[in-house]
Amino acid sequence: MSAAIRERDAELLSGPRDPLEVLASVFGHRAFRGKQEEVVRHVVAGGDAVVLFPTGAGKSICYQVPALCRPGTAIVVSPLIALMRDQVEALRQAGVRATALNSTLSGDEAFRVRLDLREGLLDLLYVTPERLLSEGFLDLLSQVKIALFAIDEAHCVSQWGHDFRPEYMALSVLRERFPGVPRIALTATADLQTRADLLVRLEMEDAAVYTTSADRPNIRYAIVQKDNPRRQLLAFLRRHQGSSGIVYCLSRRKVEETATFLEDNGIRALPYHAGLDRAVRDANQDAFLKEEGLVLVATIAFGMGIDKPDVRFVAHLDLPSSVEAYYQETGRAGRDGLPSEAWMAYGLSDMALRGRMIDEREAPDDVKRIERAKLGALLGVCETAGCRRQALLAYFGERHPGQCGNCDTCEAPVDTWDGTVAAQKILSAMVRTGQRYGAGHVIDVLRGETTEKVTRAGHDRLPTFGVGKDIEPRVWQSAIRQLVAAGIVRVDHDEHGALVATEEARAVLKGDHPIRFRRDRVFKATEGRGRGGSSAPVADLSADEQALFEALRAERLKLAREQGVPPYVVFHDTTLREMARLRPMDLDTLGRVPGVGEAKLRRYGDAMLEVIYRGVGG
Repeated sequence: MSAAIRERDAELLSGPRDPLEVLASVFGHRAFRGKQEEVVRHVVAGGDAVVLFPTGAGKSICYQVPALCRPGTAIVVSPLIALMRDQVEALRQAGVRATALNSTLSGDEAFRVRLDLREGLLDLLYVTPERLLSEGFLDLLSQVKIALFAIDEAHCVSQWGHDFRPEYMALSVLRERFPGVPRIALTATADLQTRADLLVRLEMEDAAVYTTSADRPNIRYAIVQKDNPRRQLLAFLRRHQGSSGIVYCLSRRKVEETATFLEDNGIRALPYHAGLDRAVRDANQDAFLKEEGLVLVATIAFGMGIDKPDVRFVAHLDLPSSVEAYYQETGRAGRDGLPSEAWMAYGLSDMALRGRMIDEREAPDDVKRIERAKLGALLGVCETAGCRRQALLAYFGERHPGQCGNCDTCEAPVDTWDGTVAAQKILSAMVRTGQRYGAGHVIDVLRGETTEKVTRAGHDRLPTFGVGKDIEPRVWQSAIRQLVAAGIVRVDHDEHGALVATEEARAVLKGDHPIRFRRDRVFKATEGRGRGGSSAPVADLSADEQALFEALRAERLKLAREQGVPPYVVFHDTTLREMARLRPMDLDTLGRVPGVGEAKLRRYGDAMLEVIYRGVGG
């Protein structure tokens, strides 16, 4: 019997470890946050749990601590190899025996992992759902002691969710094959319908459900109407010079063109999409995780479960598919709890494109209907004149009083105007032109523009021709967009984007439904410079503390590069901030800094203290 096996057996005989002791000694924290402790103690006691916490609220602790408290190996189901790699490396840095079993391993490496699993030498093992559900692997698991099953990104099980993965639906087999082994399903973004579906699909209707506020108060939300979107993006990124962030685009071509545009304008940027060569894609993701101040321009193929905590901004150049998708993607900013920003530019063309994508999908009508409703909810968030945060949280069934003070509409309240007559003019022009034309043509008729298309159709002889010449095209475009968002007008993609009145339009035309439009602000390149922008993530440090923080970051980067790991798996910025503020002068005091566990204290303590000595003139 090997020494490692004897050591493991001795641990089992000593009884279960206390969760608070594990939290302190391994992860360097003296207390749980929010409802973490409730979840942890429930799972340690053998109960099933569904955890619905927003990104940054510490979901991983909810299964990692029980994994170290319960006997056996915890099996963690994760959808992405990149996510596994990050989580495994972070755990190893903390002294935890963690590894992953996936397609990147050689035959010998995979054999070694299976052997360690069989001999009980692993605390946590990460696998994809496909690997877990293979008959050979299930048979292997039946021969070992399992601490728990953790199903990460559990929203993937729902066909109504934004990241539906059919293989997740088969995970209900765990209840049948491994009765008595606790299961914990975790996700950050799930509306009420997705939550209900999740419980049924995973057969976890009897599980304890833990929810906390979906609010991310450290994220500032801003949504602007498209007006030269590249120029708008560039102005936004100038405010975040030196910070890491993600720019999302809908198409691969747009990703590459945007990355090139940013590089040409002096911003370090790399593309990421599924069409890139695998080696290039992996290298670009690796650079984003390990470098500081890099912008990654990506399709939604990038991001699920990315653990990089110091992403200071997420920008969208195209409209996401739903509020869930938007919240999931923007939630990749500010995982460390420090000020971050979510920015999006969108227009009527985005609305039309998303609608066409739904119509052209090979999917049942009920699925398409729900997807349209989800898109409509996102458009409502975009067009609201009220607090963005209030509108976002309402979608997840959470009440918020509004006036958050950290979104564009709260910082600069939106002006509105009585648009009832304008809406009637739009609807009249649509009806009289046969509801066969797009927004551009309808606006030309309203404005009295004698274009070749207008005169050829005889629309210059309509009563509505020229009735809106006193209103600028930009304002008409905004009004039409808001009518679409409100469900009063829809875009007919089978008729090349023709505007069609819905049943709700009748009340507007009859004067029974008053309309108020938000007044769009004209974009200025200098807008919003005062808030959210920042290469310096630590706003509450003095000048001396800031200088020490930067020195500690430099040392962290050096240590990370020596090991070929992302800097944040060494220490988070929040931990370095506390070091800079508290200035510990010995290992015992350094070990009490949040985020410094025993393994990291042994590995990095002397190096960090040396930096602190130099910083205080020691």
